[in-house]
Amino acid sequence: MKKLSINIAFAGVLLLSGCASQTGWTPTVDSYNDPNAFRINQDMAECKQLASQASGGTAKETMIGAGVGGLVGGAGGAVVGAFTGNPGMGAAIGAAAGGLGGAAKQGFSAEERYKNAYNNCMGGRGHHVIR
Repeated sequence: MKKLSINIAFAGVLLLSGCASQTGWTPTVDSYNDPNAFRINQDMAECKQLASQASGGTAKETMIGAGVGGLVGGAGGAVVGAFTGNPGMGAAIGAAAGGLGGAAKQGFSAEERYKNAYNNCMGGRGHHVIR
Protein backbone atom coordinates (compact mmCIF):
# COMPACT_ATOMS: atom_id res chain seq x y z
CA MET A 1 0.00 0.00 0.00
CA LYS A 2 2.98 2.31 0.61
CA LYS A 3 3.95 1.97 -3.05
CA LEU A 4 0.43 3.06 -4.04
CA SER A 5 0.79 6.20 -1.91
CA ILE A 6 4.13 7.02 -3.52
CA ASN A 7 2.64 6.54 -7.00
CA ILE A 8 -0.33 8.77 -6.16
CA ALA A 9 1.99 11.48 -4.80
CA PHE A 10 4.18 11.28 -7.93
CA ALA A 11 1.13 11.55 -10.18
CA GLY A 12 -0.04 14.56 -8.18
CA VAL A 13 3.27 16.36 -8.63
CA LEU A 14 3.15 15.72 -12.38
CA LEU A 15 -0.44 16.92 -12.58
CA LEU A 16 0.21 20.09 -10.63
CA SER A 17 3.29 20.95 -12.66
CA GLY A 18 1.34 20.46 -15.88
CA CYS A 19 -1.34 22.89 -14.73
CA ALA A 20 1.09 25.74 -14.25
CA SER A 21 1.35 26.47 -17.96
CA GLN A 22 -0.07 30.00 -17.83
CA THR A 23 3.33 31.58 -18.00
CA GLY A 24 4.30 30.06 -21.35
CA TRP A 25 1.13 30.42 -23.41
CA THR A 26 0.52 33.45 -25.62
CA PRO A 27 -2.19 34.07 -28.20
CA THR A 28 -1.36 34.06 -31.89
CA VAL A 29 -1.83 37.55 -33.30
CA ASP A 30 -2.05 38.26 -37.04
CA SER A 31 -0.30 41.57 -37.63
CA TYR A 32 -1.31 41.83 -41.31
CA ASN A 33 -3.32 45.05 -41.86
CA ASP A 34 -3.14 45.78 -38.12
CA PRO A 35 -2.87 49.56 -37.67
CA ASN A 36 -1.63 48.92 -34.11
CA ALA A 37 1.02 46.34 -35.04
CA PHE A 38 3.75 48.47 -33.45
CA ARG A 39 1.98 47.99 -30.07
CA ILE A 40 1.67 44.18 -30.15
CA ASN A 41 4.55 43.48 -27.74
CA GLN A 42 3.46 46.13 -25.24
CA ASP A 43 -0.18 45.04 -25.45
CA MET A 44 0.78 41.39 -24.98
CA ALA A 45 2.73 42.23 -21.81
CA GLU A 46 -0.14 44.26 -20.39
CA CYS A 47 -2.80 41.71 -21.40
CA LYS A 48 -0.77 38.88 -19.87
CA GLN A 49 -0.77 40.64 -16.52
CA LEU A 50 -4.49 41.42 -16.75
CA ALA A 51 -5.32 37.83 -17.73
CA SER A 52 -3.36 36.50 -14.73
CA GLN A 53 -5.35 38.72 -12.41
CA ALA A 54 -8.67 37.81 -14.07
CA SER A 55 -8.08 34.05 -13.87
CA GLY A 56 -7.02 33.97 -10.23
CA GLY A 57 -3.78 32.20 -11.14
CA THR A 58 -3.55 28.57 -12.18
CA ALA A 59 -1.32 27.52 -9.27
CA LYS A 60 -3.55 29.14 -6.67
CA GLU A 61 -6.74 27.72 -8.18
CA THR A 62 -5.14 24.27 -8.47
CA MET A 63 -4.24 24.26 -4.79
CA ILE A 64 -7.78 25.33 -3.83
CA GLY A 65 -9.20 22.51 -5.96
CA ALA A 66 -6.81 20.02 -4.39
CA GLY A 67 -7.88 21.04 -0.89
CA VAL A 68 -11.60 20.88 -1.57
CA GLY A 69 -11.30 17.66 -3.58
CA GLY A 70 -9.18 16.08 -0.85
CA LEU A 71 -11.75 16.88 1.83
CA VAL A 72 -14.67 15.57 -0.19
CA GLY A 73 -12.73 12.52 -1.38
CA GLY A 74 -11.53 11.75 2.15
CA ALA A 75 -15.05 11.84 3.55
CA GLY A 76 -16.40 9.63 0.75
CA GLY A 77 -13.46 7.27 1.06
CA ALA A 78 -13.99 6.92 4.81
CA VAL A 79 -17.60 5.90 4.24
CA VAL A 80 -16.62 3.31 1.63
CA GLY A 81 -13.74 2.15 3.84
CA ALA A 82 -16.10 1.71 6.78
CA PHE A 83 -18.11 -0.77 4.75
CA THR A 84 -14.98 -2.76 3.94
CA GLY A 85 -13.63 -2.62 7.49
CA ASN A 86 -10.85 -0.04 7.04
CA PRO A 87 -12.18 3.54 7.14
CA GLY A 88 -8.68 5.05 7.58
CA MET A 89 -7.35 3.47 4.40
CA GLY A 90 -10.52 4.40 2.53
CA ALA A 91 -10.19 8.00 3.68
CA ALA A 92 -6.54 8.16 2.59
CA ILE A 93 -7.25 6.74 -0.86
CA GLY A 94 -10.35 8.92 -1.26
CA ALA A 95 -8.48 12.06 -0.20
CA ALA A 96 -5.66 11.37 -2.66
CA ALA A 97 -8.01 10.67 -5.55
CA GLY A 98 -10.29 13.59 -4.70
CA GLY A 99 -7.37 15.95 -4.29
CA LEU A 100 -5.92 15.07 -7.68
CA GLY A 101 -9.30 15.33 -9.37
CA GLY A 102 -10.13 18.64 -7.73
CA ALA A 103 -6.72 20.06 -8.57
CA ALA A 104 -7.04 19.08 -12.21
CA LYS A 105 -10.52 20.56 -12.56
CA GLN A 106 -9.67 23.89 -10.94
CA GLY A 107 -6.32 24.14 -12.76
CA PHE A 108 -7.85 23.54 -16.18
CA SER A 109 -10.69 25.95 -15.43
CA ALA A 110 -8.27 28.72 -14.40
CA GLU A 111 -6.14 28.06 -17.49
CA GLU A 112 -9.20 28.42 -19.74
CA ARG A 113 -10.21 31.69 -18.02
CA TYR A 114 -6.64 32.94 -18.50
CA LYS A 115 -6.64 32.19 -22.22
CA ASN A 116 -10.06 33.75 -22.76
CA ALA A 117 -9.09 36.90 -20.86
CA TYR A 118 -5.81 37.19 -22.79
CA ASN A 119 -7.57 36.75 -26.16
CA ASN A 120 -10.32 39.22 -25.25
CA CYS A 121 -7.83 41.81 -24.07
CA MET A 122 -5.80 41.61 -27.28
CA GLY A 123 -8.94 41.69 -29.41
CA GLY A 124 -10.25 44.66 -27.44
CA ARG A 125 -7.07 46.55 -28.25
CA GLY A 126 -7.72 46.12 -31.96
CA HIS A 127 -5.52 43.13 -32.75
CA HIS A 128 -6.73 40.15 -34.79
CA VAL A 129 -6.29 37.08 -32.56
CA ILE A 130 -6.23 33.66 -34.27
CA ARG A 131 -8.35 31.23 -32.23
